[in-house]
Amino acid sequence: MSSSSHRTLADLLSPGAGLVIPGAANALAARMVEDAGFPVVYLTGAGIANSWLGAPDMGLTTATEVAAHIAACREAVTIPIVADGDTGFGNAMNLVRTVRLFERAGADAIQLEDQVFPKRCGHFDGKAVIPAAAMVQKIKAAVDARADARLLVIARTDARAVEGFDAAIDRAAAYREAGADVLFVEAPASEAELRAIPERLPGPHLCNVVHGGKTPMLPRAVLAGIGYAGILYANAALQAAMLAMQKTLAHLAREGSLAGIEDTLIGFPERQAAVDMARWSGIERRYAEP
Repeated sequence: MSSSSHRTLADLLSPGAGLVIPGAANALAARMVEDAGFPVVYLTGAGIANSWLGAPDMGLTTATEVAAHIAACREAVTIPIVADGDTGFGNAMNLVRTVRLFERAGADAIQLEDQVFPKRCGHFDGKAVIPAAAMVQKIKAAVDARADARLLVIARTDARAVEGFDAAIDRAAAYREAGADVLFVEAPASEAELRAIPERLPGPHLCNVVHGGKTPMLPRAVLAGIGYAGILYANAALQAAMLAMQKTLAHLAREGSLAGIEDTLIGFPERQAAVDMARWSGIERRYAEP
């Protein structure tokens, strides 16, 4: 974590920038995001639950597990990391510890949401939210807990599915008043709602584009024109990897070899390049016993 990366992220997330932010579930995916030329990576809580635990996004991960993933990603990449902090893993007191853990681990922004704990994926049914006043206090706690004032606090509300769209807008406004740097209204259900969010609440906003989710998948140019600062594709890379694994394993089970699908697999040299083999080999040579 560095002050310069905080400044870069704050500059990048300006209204209308339409910054595409892919998600990563681990340090390897974060490296691939950076290698693809993206200036920011989103460490996805759903992706960690899916890939680390083989479990759904239902509040099963812990703050320390996610902090360990942040630290691994921080070691692997130089670009800013937006970390999914879920609900802060409890009440305001738990949230203070989460912010401090994540900041020390190397996050440049922490996203916090107003669901009850344990939470559910923002595009699942059956969500519940805490009172708006309680979330306001949690946002204030997060702002006070950060050691560097340039660590961005992203306030997400899941109230659209629970209390309705207008209530979600009211909550987001209250969270900004409490000190949130960026707002995130999860799972708007129509293009009209997507357009209304930055119109009714000018300032930096994120939107979350989920393949198979509840929100229309509008093109980047349209979302930037509407006024969005950032566009999350939180689990697109993970979904692509899961499909590739399914297809490869099905072929291997059916054919007993990789013959015929070699061109769908990353090559051995490319794989080593993706994990920075050249740098580690250089360290090995430099510090080899004389």
